[in-house]
Amino acid sequence: MKNKFKEAMFYEKKDDEIVKCLLCPHNCIIKEGKTGICGVRFNQQGVLYSENYGEITSMGVDPIEKKPLYHFHPSNGILSLGTYGCNFNCLFCQNHRISQNKPKTTKQSPDEIIKHAQERNLMGIAYTYSEPVVWYEYVYETAKKAKKFGLKNVLVSNGYINQEPLQKLSKYLDAANIDLKSFNNDFYKKTCGGTIEPVLETIKYLNNKIHLELTILIVSNHNDSRQELEEIFKWIADLNKDIPVHLSRYFPNYKMDEPATKEQKMEEAYKLAKKYLNYVYIGNMKTKKGQNTYCPDCGYEVISRHYFNTQNHLKDGKCPKCGKQVLNY
Repeated sequence: MKNKFKEAMFYEKKDDEIVKCLLCPHNCIIKEGKTGICGVRFNQQGVLYSENYGEITSMGVDPIEKKPLYHFHPSNGILSLGTYGCNFNCLFCQNHRISQNKPKTTKQSPDEIIKHAQERNLMGIAYTYSEPVVWYEYVYETAKKAKKFGLKNVLVSNGYINQEPLQKLSKYLDAANIDLKSFNNDFYKKTCGGTIEPVLETIKYLNNKIHLELTILIVSNHNDSRQELEEIFKWIADLNKDIPVHLSRYFPNYKMDEPATKEQKMEEAYKLAKKYLNYVYIGNMKTKKGQNTYCPDCGYEVISRHYFNTQNHLKDGKCPKCGKQVLNY
């Protein structure tokens, strides 16, 4: 009898029907009838399966700026979709209803998703909402097919993935936004349920291979010290000071009830980041300057944003005042 689930990629079989998942750095050892930390990759009689293949919890059309991607085809719409499950268990998760639970889903094949994007004349597909890494087989097959039709593939992820599956998937990706949740491994372990080094390796690998932007959630009394933020900004600048960085304001959610990060703290972080990085933005907060894109050479406002309404003043991706190349996609 054929199993109704999709056999997973990246695992190895052990004795006594035990398997080792090799998708992410947890490298879970999974006994028969059990799942890994993500809750969606399960062992059935010594074979690892993807429980959530083709299972959609959320799908809709978003402006690309909502991912957030500010330097990738501004003002274009993208088909966003997600599933359930996650290889992190962040205490402040905004999507905990789908990342840490199993809600109702609809079944959609990769071909159906591609058809949805084409019928709406969208630029591509974004794998987002919950963690797309634990949806690997579906994301990989959909992205591979979508590429053949000229659609763009965007990954919005925590970056917690092993190098082999990352390299295999990245061949079909056009852009990604990776969450860099802290520069403190203890924060990653205690607050997110992971470690920082694999995330940094993901960022380093994707840099200059696809369009890359980063999001840093600034959490009150946890990762908001000037010292830690400065270390993050310096590290990014040493890698590539042109990577757009989104500083996202924390609000209480899920299991974390720390007060919302003060607006003053966000403004201070923005000014500090601008000392090292060319493109910095503020999210989850009303701010004009923290939404717009400025030429790093002459300071001219090259892209104006009001929420998700965008005015692009660039000429072929260049600053109209001094000719500096700002967009390189």
